[in-house]
Amino acid sequence: MTGELVVTNKAEEVVRIDPASIMPLAIRQAGPRAEEKFAEFFAASIRNVNTRMAYLRAIQKFFTWIEGRGLGLLQIRPLHVAAYVEQLGRDRSAPTVKQNLAAIRMLFDYLIVGQVVEMNPAAAVRGPSYSAKKGKTPVLDQDEARQLLDHIDTTSVVGLRDRAVIGLMVYTFARVGALVSMNVEDYYQQGKRWWVRLHEKGGKLHEVPAHHKLEEFLDTYLDQSGLWEQKKGPLFRVTKGKTRKLGVKRMTRRNVYEMVRRRAIDADIGTAIGCHTFRATGITNYLTNGGTLEKAQQLANHESARTTKLYDRRDDKLSLDEVERITI
Repeated sequence: MTGELVVTNKAEEVVRIDPASIMPLAIRQAGPRAEEKFAEFFAASIRNVNTRMAYLRAIQKFFTWIEGRGLGLLQIRPLHVAAYVEQLGRDRSAPTVKQNLAAIRMLFDYLIVGQVVEMNPAAAVRGPSYSAKKGKTPVLDQDEARQLLDHIDTTSVVGLRDRAVIGLMVYTFARVGALVSMNVEDYYQQGKRWWVRLHEKGGKLHEVPAHHKLEEFLDTYLDQSGLWEQKKGPLFRVTKGKTRKLGVKRMTRRNVYEMVRRRAIDADIGTAIGCHTFRATGITNYLTNGGTLEKAQQLANHESARTTKLYDRRDDKLSLDEVERITI
């Protein structure tokens, strides 16, 4: 089989793999056309490399389970999918189970169109009920966010980079995937304002005006790093070993996460924060200071206001104030 699949590894690095090396046994036993359509499904129908990897893992787990019961591709029925979903739900969260079921459904839909199978055994299987009214992402309050930013040592270009990275996530609500995809040219001047261009999911570009503090952070970082003229190069780069000098490769999501955890420990932030923390922190702070949910949705580039509402954690403070009324 020719062609390669582009996916991400555990270090969040983009890699290319031979489809034959990850082909489930049940697919191989179904013949060349099944193999072709299986590889085509991941290569052609799923554009985001991270989603592709997540769906590939889900499909491989499902077929490992199927093959362990001696079933071939054409023998899979709704009862088998339902049993797998039931078992998966015992030690996985509802969103994870729903994502796995979605991957199975999509694959079989593609195999039907490709005339490999006649029916989709996952079509009639219902996933677990799940409705979130508030996200689980840890959030920093205003003082903690300032404490984290102020505690970063900015006497080196690495410190300036880290402050700019965290500042960009706070002031633009940027996803870390969009942040690490940015080039120097994605911070640009338009009129009297500076803007950032974020490369979002599905290849969409989302342009956001830069907050004046973010302008300061980015300007200082670019001045000290000497990257202004490298327009096509990565905006945020990894360091060269322990030299505290920047290299040429762009940071990965894993790099950013590890940096955030180090900075949080250094600043005595007790909350177990991650990259998504700053998206929720920025949205909550924006709404606390009079911003509207509609505008927050636009800034966060959410399709639905209900998604944005998951990041609104203003009620957390209310709940804490109320519970402190207990004076026993």
